[in-house]
Amino acid sequence: MLSSIIKFSLKNKFSILLFTTVIVGFGLFSLSRISIGAVPDVTNNQVQVITTSRNLSTQDMEQFITYPVELEMANLPGVKEIRSISKFGLSVVTIVFDEDMGTYLPRQLIAEKIKSASENIPKGFGSPTMGPISTGLGEIYQYILDVEPEFKNRYSTADLRTIQDWIVKRQLSGIPGVVEVNTWGGYLKQYEVAIDTDKLNAMNITAGQVFHALESNNSAAGGGYIEKVNQAYFIRGDGLVGSLNDIENIVVTNRSNIPIYVKDIADVGFGSAMRFGAITGNAEGEKVLGQVMMLKNENSKQVIDAVKDRVQYISKSLPEGVYINAFLDRSELIKKTTHTVTENLILGCLIVILVVVLLLGNLRSGFVVASVIPLSLLFALSMMYFFNVDANLMSLGAIDFGIIIDGAVIIVEFIAFQITLKADAFKGIDKEKTQILRNEITQNGASKMMNSAIFGQLIILIVFIPILTLSGVEGKMFRPMGLTFSFALIGAMILCFTYVPVMASLFLKPMNIDKPTLTQRLIIWINSMYEPTIEWALGKKKLVLSLAGLLLAGSIYIFTSIGGEFIPTLDEGDFVIQPVLKTGTSLSNTIEITTEIERILIDEFPEVKQVVTRIGAAEVPTDPMSMEESDVIIVLNPKNQWTSAKTKDELADKFKEALSVIPGMEVEFTQPIEMRFNELITGVRADIAIKIFGEDLELLSSKALEIKSLIEDIEGAADVTVEKIVGLPQMSVKYDRSKIARYGLNIKDLNEMIAMGFAGRTVGSVFEGEKRFDMVVRLKESKRKDLSNLKSLFVDIPGGGKIPLDEIAHITYQKGAAKISRDDTKRRIVVGINVRNRDLQSVVDDVEKLINENITLPVG
Repeated sequence: MLSSIIKFSLKNKFSILLFTTVIVGFGLFSLSRISIGAVPDVTNNQVQVITTSRNLSTQDMEQFITYPVELEMANLPGVKEIRSISKFGLSVVTIVFDEDMGTYLPRQLIAEKIKSASENIPKGFGSPTMGPISTGLGEIYQYILDVEPEFKNRYSTADLRTIQDWIVKRQLSGIPGVVEVNTWGGYLKQYEVAIDTDKLNAMNITAGQVFHALESNNSAAGGGYIEKVNQAYFIRGDGLVGSLNDIENIVVTNRSNIPIYVKDIADVGFGSAMRFGAITGNAEGEKVLGQVMMLKNENSKQVIDAVKDRVQYISKSLPEGVYINAFLDRSELIKKTTHTVTENLILGCLIVILVVVLLLGNLRSGFVVASVIPLSLLFALSMMYFFNVDANLMSLGAIDFGIIIDGAVIIVEFIAFQITLKADAFKGIDKEKTQILRNEITQNGASKMMNSAIFGQLIILIVFIPILTLSGVEGKMFRPMGLTFSFALIGAMILCFTYVPVMASLFLKPMNIDKPTLTQRLIIWINSMYEPTIEWALGKKKLVLSLAGLLLAGSIYIFTSIGGEFIPTLDEGDFVIQPVLKTGTSLSNTIEITTEIERILIDEFPEVKQVVTRIGAAEVPTDPMSMEESDVIIVLNPKNQWTSAKTKDELADKFKEALSVIPGMEVEFTQPIEMRFNELITGVRADIAIKIFGEDLELLSSKALEIKSLIEDIEGAADVTVEKIVGLPQMSVKYDRSKIARYGLNIKDLNEMIAMGFAGRTVGSVFEGEKRFDMVVRLKESKRKDLSNLKSLFVDIPGGGKIPLDEIAHITYQKGAAKISRDDTKRRIVVGINVRNRDLQSVVDDVEKLINENITLPVG
């Protein structure tokens, strides 16, 4: 069969050259359309169910929201794993599905279950929603809204947040491939009605009357239309609030024909929503961050390019002095990895061409073989485009041109030898007969060597079959490499019995063997070294076999004792520092600490280009952090500008030493993509996670601290941290049910009063053109500062009059759960370890040994 193909190719040279041209054309087309990334996306097939409830404690979030959601999702088909995190006001449940279920079927199944789960969640506690359809590589573009120095005093962080929400975010939405534009930091503008409880008490006005007045005086309605003189006049009742003055002049009640306005019992002004996160940047204080998230399986380079084009367009419409400062741009990493791959491919190609030409001793033969390299690569790119395989460091970086052209070398070398051997037959014949003779020699030579060439390449293809059968994270990481290499090898095989014989018959000529060439001299020298060596080996068979056996045994020993890792760590070019602060640290204190971190890094290290810190949770909390948790993202200058260190590990150690001046803080080091992958795949950000399961949070915490103290001196265990699950400061309100019954009150109304007073209650919306802001009622700021304010909060009683809250409740400071993490419905705590200056497997082995020898866990 192969001989027939070779014969057909030689008879139809034009068709084969046309076929080769098609490969080149479609390959170049595929190169312009193929998805180009930095690394394979190894995120598993997961969906996040997010519920926010600004007023519920950690335990209540777990009991009333997380548990019902987990229970509903557990019975879905294809579920492999369920993880959850419950924090104050936030629940995130992650459901991992089988890969073969695809992206959208799991979301459809979850959408059906969310409805039934919502029925089991008390009204007003929150509504579960699905997170964006994105992955660990989805955060493709992050920016902060910055202000030119001369305009610093013109814009507050509330102004910048409004610009982000209503100008930048709206225009970035709708770009093909962008699934979410997340906002982080700043103050979300509100129209605030801050009640003065002293005035309410003096005028004997209830909070319910204030709510009713505000809700009843901010509405719009239609009344159909009236026809008059062949014209239809539509009736519109416009009673919407449009300004602070409108709110102030709303009548709450009427006493002796004297209206009592909102302004008489409350301060009306601009306020902000309660914050659970913030952004600081470059030691300049608070900023506003935007995070563009890419749709799963999209072409990252194309989406980033579209985002950057849109950013340039948006910049023209921003207010004077405001600009978009992109600090984390995935295209920079893609550019670096693409440059690395391209450089390696070009250098590898040139080296192979040089070696082939040198060893074949014939420029024509060398270039015929060398031309197979770009053609095989273009064929592989075409197949990658057809089968939707991304081009990245793993897929393209694994191509070995030496193996790919092995078959072509065998065939071309033999044909060239046969043509040279029959050089006399070419003398004295015309051009047509010369070509016929070349065709005959080429067909016989290619047919004779084809089986050997194809057999060797098939063996290599068979070696890749186990890689192609991998699944899960391993499959996503290594299958693209196996597919790309196989595509290139198959392309080379096809070219060996089509393109190569045609080019050999057209370009190869007999060599002049009378004059010794450089190649012949090289081969003679190699033979002179090889012949005595092989004769000695054949004469000392026992010694040679013994040495070979010793070498094999030594290799096995080294293999069993050498360290191991899943893959080498990709240098992303940037750092992420995660400060570990005391549980319950306030947002304002965290902001002060992160700003100081930024100042130290910028002032002391010329390697640092920018530092931006993400604190707490974003508007769409796909990355649920508490207010004391933060990611300090450090953008570094190119390595040729470094002066403090030569490697990233050395720089990390110097960063850690410089930051040790901040008391009560530990730090972890990682990288943006690495951190996100770790978190999405395992639910933990660290390189190594030690998970302890149990019901008692205090016991979990004590055992985790015991393990931390045991393993923190292990070599390579650079950052050892314990997940903060207990110790969250709380003001606990315990109701006295007998007193509540005596006053005719109910607990639901009391809880709503507390929530209104301190968190605020939304009673409507105020429109500024297209912009929409909540109108919120809460206590004056001076009345919501400490425990005494909570105790002295007056509540209305049904019989008339008011009593302070501490009359019917016991109010104290307490410590509660900070975070409750669950894997497959079981509570757990994590001891995280980041590894530096040592391989991962060796650290894992040492940790396992110490834990097995020294830690005893109670039953359960």
